Amino acid sequence: MTTEQLLAALGTVEEPDLKKDLVTLQMIQDVVIRDEEISFSIVLTTPACPLKDKLRDDAIAAVRRVDSRARVHIEFKSQTTTLRSDKNEVLKGVKNIIAVVSGKGGVGKSTVAANLALAIAESGARVGLMDADIYGPSVHILFGVRGERPLMTDREGKGWIAPLERYGIKLMSVGLLVDEKQAVVWRGPMVSSAIRQFVTDVDWGDLDYLVIDMPPGTGDIHLTIMQTVPVTGVIVVTTPQLVALADAKKGIAMFSQAGLKAPVIGLVENMSYFTPAELPDNKYYLFGKNGGQLLAAEFELPFLGEIPLIQSIREGGDVGIPAMIGDDPLAKKAFVEFADHAVRGIAMLNARLTEKEVNEILEVNP
Repeated sequence: MTTEQLLAALGTVEEPDLKKDLVTLQMIQDVVIRDEEISFSIVLTTPACPLKDKLRDDAIAAVRRVDSRARVHIEFKSQTTTLRSDKNEVLKGVKNIIAVVSGKGGVGKSTVAANLALAIAESGARVGLMDADIYGPSVHILFGVRGERPLMTDREGKGWIAPLERYGIKLMSVGLLVDEKQAVVWRGPMVSSAIRQFVTDVDWGDLDYLVIDMPPGTGDIHLTIMQTVPVTGVIVVTTPQLVALADAKKGIAMFSQAGLKAPVIGLVENMSYFTPAELPDNKYYLFGKNGGQLLAAEFELPFLGEIPLIQSIREGGDVGIPAMIGDDPLAKKAFVEFADHAVRGIAMLNARLTEKEVNEILEVNP
């Protein structure tokens, strides 16, 4: 087989999300052919790509249709995609910025944001987590770093705040800067100033993804973030309850307004159902059923998954060991599947697919 024949064969293999072939997308590199030994690399759009096995199987099948004797060796590389062109602006080393929002408090937004960051990092991506909930920070609790303080570093004559590192990701929260026993009683301008400092004075370095845990509702912090940071997309967290869904609608509507417009990557439903540890196959819909899916359908948004109400998720957060680090396979599986859908949605947005096209692809390939 010649290189031209190999590329022609791989030109029939479609990337399931981007709907173009691997050769057109320039995803094939490092081709080496020695008799029947054929090796090449497939460059993924993200280290967190959940479609590796399908791409491998399809590529091997395409090559063997040309030469059934071929022994195919495939290596995966990753190059996280980004739409950012403002490399001299804020967070210039960050490729994708994900804002995790909710219309109301108490829906588990911080737990979802923390485990999303960990699930993406588990795949090999470089990830940071910014706690932008100034009045009710919780990231320092979820990650077991209560009482710790970030250090200051000097680079090129400027002082920088060095984020803490825990479980392989970088963390910053106002909970690391103030005494837990003291309430943060700040007016809007002071809060906005603190958020800008988290963006401009924290040394985040080079990241594939920065997850921002936003405060609940719609207010000053949301405006500051959206006007200061080039957000790639927004993930909306809700529960199945009618009152939570009503507030989630407001959160979705906020990001369609002029001056704040940001693509919504999708909606995730937390506390979807209760599964007791002793009855792992049972599902009890304590707060209603399919509310998140119906809301996503109403707004023509991708539905990114259901997170069950599991005791281990709550216990892990209380002791600083998030579910992705714990040993409950059901909880971990739910967050991994959710994260897979989220990073696929980001990759498709970066490929300039419309939100409707992203939703259609995620519906076809749940």
